[in-house]
Amino acid sequence: MLAGLGLAGCHTAGRGDVRENHKDNLLYVFIPSGTFEMGCSKLDEDCKPDEKPAHTVTISKGFWIGQTEVTVEAYRRFATTTHRPMPPEPEFGSRSLNPGWSDPRQPIVNVDWDDARSYCEWIGGHLPTEAQWEYAARGGATTSRYGDLPAIAWFGDNAGKQRIDAAKLFQEDGPGYLGHLSMNGNTPHRVGLLTPNPYGLYDVLGNEWEWTSDWYGASYYQGSQRFDPTGQPSGDARVLRGGSWVDLPAGIRVSVRGHRPPSARSVDTGFRCEQ
Repeated sequence: MLAGLGLAGCHTAGRGDVRENHKDNLLYVFIPSGTFEMGCSKLDEDCKPDEKPAHTVTISKGFWIGQTEVTVEAYRRFATTTHRPMPPEPEFGSRSLNPGWSDPRQPIVNVDWDDARSYCEWIGGHLPTEAQWEYAARGGATTSRYGDLPAIAWFGDNAGKQRIDAAKLFQEDGPGYLGHLSMNGNTPHRVGLLTPNPYGLYDVLGNEWEWTSDWYGASYYQGSQRFDPTGQPSGDARVLRGGSWVDLPAGIRVSVRGHRPPSARSVDTGFRCEQ
């Protein structure tokens, strides 16, 4: 595990330790083993059926996970080294969200599941399982969020030029919702600008949906493994977590489960890796 991080001579790690991976030059945070309640948080009235039932899960081994989402700069290093093309430049409405991929600190987007998996393997790791992702995202918290939402996440309300009430806007004009966001200049933001969670991870809620390794199953939690679950053995879609810069507040919670076909590319989807 540590060898992939290029940490010669480092044999132990504790909660919150931060190390640089010398392959992509990003920082990774150590998450210790432990047990937590996965799924719908207590008193959370926004939970969907696929977040239930809440169930006890044990992560038996500590792991390192990206302190931030993978950046454009880091992904470009991967693409150059492996002779892959960069993903299609992200556009929203009539706007380019990162013209020519010129902002290196924005999260990489428009990557499909295989792109994300290949990158994580390149740095000596993997995409996190859905359980690893939620365990790390909670940071020990049992609530649906680990802090005040505008302070910790870029989402529909605060990701544009003006602060808006995304939920009200969607209720009043659902079909025109994305158009309103485009006119407001909503966009992903540079990683690491807001308050991190208790484990020191940035943007685990909001900014970009993040690919995980698991196949999606709407009823998976009804029979999920209790130790190191890895999801369904097969399926048509992979699990996404965290919500993004276009989402309503109700969609920015640690237990929310998104899903898309592995071949999907979207301007609101990126990833982070674990080792």
